[in-house]
Amino acid sequence: MSTTTKKSLESKLQQLKCHFTWNLMAGDESLDEFEDKVFNKDEFQNSECKATMCNILAFVKHRRGQNASALKELEKAEQFIQQQHPDHVEIRNIVTWGNYAWVYYHMGQLEKAQAYLDKVRQVCEKFSSPYRIESPELDCEEGWARLKCTRNQNERVKVCFEKALEKDPKNPEFTSGWAISNYRLDFWPAQQNAVDSLKQAIRMSPNSPYVKVLLALKLEMNQENQGKELVEEALREAPGETDVLRSAARFYYKTHDKDRAIQLLSQALELLPNNAYVYYYIGCFYRSKVLQIDSRRETSQNENREQLLKQAIYYLKKAEETKEMIKDSCSYLAHLYVLAEQYKEADYYFQKGFKKELTPGLKQLLHLRYGNFQFFQMKCEDKAIHQYLEGVKIRQKTKPKEKMTNKLRLIAERRRSQNGFDSKALHILAFLRELNKESQQAAKDSERGQDSERPVFSASLHEGGNEV
Repeated sequence: MSTTTKKSLESKLQQLKCHFTWNLMAGDESLDEFEDKVFNKDEFQNSECKATMCNILAFVKHRRGQNASALKELEKAEQFIQQQHPDHVEIRNIVTWGNYAWVYYHMGQLEKAQAYLDKVRQVCEKFSSPYRIESPELDCEEGWARLKCTRNQNERVKVCFEKALEKDPKNPEFTSGWAISNYRLDFWPAQQNAVDSLKQAIRMSPNSPYVKVLLALKLEMNQENQGKELVEEALREAPGETDVLRSAARFYYKTHDKDRAIQLLSQALELLPNNAYVYYYIGCFYRSKVLQIDSRRETSQNENREQLLKQAIYYLKKAEETKEMIKDSCSYLAHLYVLAEQYKEADYYFQKGFKKELTPGLKQLLHLRYGNFQFFQMKCEDKAIHQYLEGVKIRQKTKPKEKMTNKLRLIAERRRSQNGFDSKALHILAFLRELNKESQQAAKDSERGQDSERPVFSASLHEGGNEV
């Protein structure tokens, strides 16, 4: 094909509704992070929409340069569409055919790319449009893709399912997607009436185990028995669905039944033997049981505590060995080894934790824990002071920062009471005074900035009141 023809082909590809045009990856997100989030971290596996998952996997395979594998996933997607939507095969295949066209285009097989474009056009022309049509099935497919692949597009996801429901208001699949997006929106960015939408989805599709568990998670604590009935019903309906098992475990953890939560995650682990996040949460649940015994000072539980501690360390180590991307696994492991009085191992995981790319808050927490380790276990005050100072220097107001500031002040005051000319104590106090001045100045600047922005903000809010 000539250069002109290739540009014309690319222009047509950009018009398609498919995974290559939906901008599913965040700008600063690596392919490893994207794949990990979609296939490992997220509990929602979209098990009822197998074609969706095949299309997403094809997109990832292509991005990894595995185009032959990507094409095989698209073949599977076509097969699932034929099985699950025999009455809407052509419409449902538009997304898959669009993905085919993009893969072949990137492979340099332009004639095959054009062939799949022609298949899309043949369907779209029935609706008086060459490559892009408005269809509830396509809105639904985009909604599932965004629901699975993104975390900051919940409003967009909801709009996709609402558009689909406008055309087909009694469709159970569209209603389930809309309810799940409302559930997500209840956490960020805005409150929704998720309980009513989840109940509506269950009325329209009584065999929706994942939605039932989400409803159980949203019910108030005084409705715990009703929530438990929903969860157990979902588990009977879908005993081998990992998203149901993982969500049900979350419900039981929330209702303080850690043993049942661990049991359910262990079942999920049999189905997902290489999933670091399942290992991680089992380890966290065991850790929680250890901390509970320690907080109550139950000396009669010492033998049980030792076993729980071993289990917590085992599962968190497996999580870290399986995938080092989990940011706070090293911090937790280090703390557990401190509790087990295995200080060499604790120091190893503290050092490993500092090598990870942590958020400011997690880094402050790690400095606090390592500082406490040096102060209380290793009896090395100078190293503890260094860790607290490094943590306090991080410009973010958090509880760990407040704790480190207080610890530094107490250490400095004690040292000065013993020696009024203690250079380290004087240095710490001078540092804290300077830090306090900076904080006060930052607060004043922030307040002035808010005052100057208020009239503009009010006007823009008023003008944009009708925007979605």
